[in-house]
Amino acid sequence: MYIDDTRSLEDVIPVLAAAPVLALDTEFMRERTYYARLCLVQVATPADVFVIDAIKLADDLSLLMPVLAAPAMKVLHAGAQDVEILLRATGVAPAPVFDTQVAATLAGFPTQVGYAQLVKEMTGIVIDKADTFTDWTARPLSAAQLAYAEEDVRHLPGIYLTLRDRLGREGRLEWLAEDFERLADPATYEVDPLAQYLRVKRASTLDRRSLGVLREIAA
Repeated sequence: MYIDDTRSLEDVIPVLAAAPVLALDTEFMRERTYYARLCLVQVATPADVFVIDAIKLADDLSLLMPVLAAPAMKVLHAGAQDVEILLRATGVAPAPVFDTQVAATLAGFPTQVGYAQLVKEMTGIVIDKADTFTDWTARPLSAAQLAYAEEDVRHLPGIYLTLRDRLGREGRLEWLAEDFERLADPATYEVDPLAQYLRVKRASTLDRRSLGVLREIAA
């Protein structure tokens, strides 16, 4: 279901807040902006998929706060960027969280396994990734774009349950706790402006005065 007006978003919030498991993903653009521009928020329950237009509803995204803070497990795949963007957009970091990419590694899949590959190997379903590099800021969205966005979360609830049960039987589920707590901790995404100069290439070759100038420019 595509949601692009306030009333529809308000209507679906109780459904999402009551779900036992929520899959989350975002579509964003960051090529021309310092911070990523959130374009879509995709949310899936075990029964339904919702695509929320974060551009049209930019002023209403705080409505998602009770959903992101609800006790339900929030399932993401390679979700660090998604958590950071949702935190910036709503003021709340999703918690508790379960990252299927991290968990899949413990279950024997390749390190940093992609979502499409994981879905194929665990469900046999092949996902069309043709819209991977689409312009998510353009409106109106096409049926193909919306279908792509839905597929990015549709299979996560089932994959989460399978990985959780498998790792639980193997006694490995608790190994993930520290990583997932860090992923959901807002402090993980705090940026110190005065430390950003350390990310500049070859900064270590500068003298102290030049480093001071670089630090202020970077900040």
